[in-house]
Amino acid sequence: MSGEKDKADRGRPCPICRAPAVEKFRPFCSKRCADIDLGRWFSGRYSVPAVEPPEDEEWPIPEDGEDEGR
Repeated sequence: MSGEKDKADRGRPCPICRAPAVEKFRPFCSKRCADIDLGRWFSGRYSVPAVEPPEDEEWPIPEDGEDEGR
C-alpha cells in the first residue's frame, strides 16, 4: 500500500514553490522550501483547530485502570 502512495506523491509539486518534489526533501523540492514550511508552523501561520470544552466544564478524572486500552 505504501508503494502506491509513493508513486502518487512523486507527481505532486512542492507545496511551497510548485517545483517538482525531490525524494530527499519530499514533499518539498529543497531544504529551503522545507525550512519555509517549518517557519510557517513556528510562526503560527499554520494551525490545527482544536475543540476545547467551556471553561466552566470540568474534565472527569479517570479512576485507576479506566484509561487502559487508549
